Amino acid sequence: MLKGIRCETAKCPVEKRQRGLAPGMHGWRRSRTSEYAVRLREKQKVKRYYGLFEKQFMRYFHKAERTKGNTGEILLQVLERRLDNVTYKLNFAPSRKAARQLISHGHIYVNGHKVDTPDYTVTIGDKITVKDSKKSLEKVKQQLESNPNYSTQSWLQMDRTKQLVTIVALPGRDDVQIPVEEQLIVEFCSR
Repeated sequence: MLKGIRCETAKCPVEKRQRGLAPGMHGWRRSRTSEYAVRLREKQKVKRYYGLFEKQFMRYFHKAERTKGNTGEILLQVLERRLDNVTYKLNFAPSRKAARQLISHGHIYVNGHKVDTPDYTVTIGDKITVKDSKKSLEKVKQQLESNPNYSTQSWLQMDRTKQLVTIVALPGRDDVQIPVEEQLIVEFCSR
């Protein structure tokens, strides 16, 4: 396959044909995604963002469905109030997975009691603290120092010196930082 001198420029006819296609004989033939696929993609996005399995997600959906109000907003509110998500939002851990491990190893206390289940749902007035041991305090302090300009959300009130956090309100729709259409999730799960 000897290419001419013209193929060394951007006008190469051989390269021009292949540029917009995926590898393979026929390239990709993308068709319009179905409405089912769009709704499924939104649900999967939320599941992966919060690190949930299907059964856990459906349990939260049914809980939100039974509550009065907009089901989609309530679903996101319940997911935001999970202890592993709150721990991550407080910058106690670098990721949700690390926050889950921090909780399951017993480093986080809620209202003075050790909570080792990451799916614990916090409520207004709960006080979240770090275990009073050198190892626990050092882990959280090291993470907080790695990002000193980190600011907590308005529904969380934090005292950085004591690593004490108080839940002062319920999270709103604007506190959810992922671009997601919650109405599509409700339509998908309600069928």
